[in-house]
Amino acid sequence: MNVNDLVQQRIEAARHRIATTKRTRAELTEARTRGLTHRHTQKLRTLAQRDHAAGRGKSSPSGA
Repeated sequence: MNVNDLVQQRIEAARHRIATTKRTRAELTEARTRGLTHRHTQKLRTLAQRDHAAGRGKSSPSGA
């Protein structure tokens, strides 16, 4: 093997590491986004239920 072959191997290994890192970051970003969206939706749902329950407790329908 000559020096050029070794350099080519190192370049290919670096490209592979970079591609793997990019793919991993993209997967983590997607999972984080899904998790944040789910958590935000759940929070809004909980707040809406709390407001709805609080609204029922304050007013009586016929004033009896």
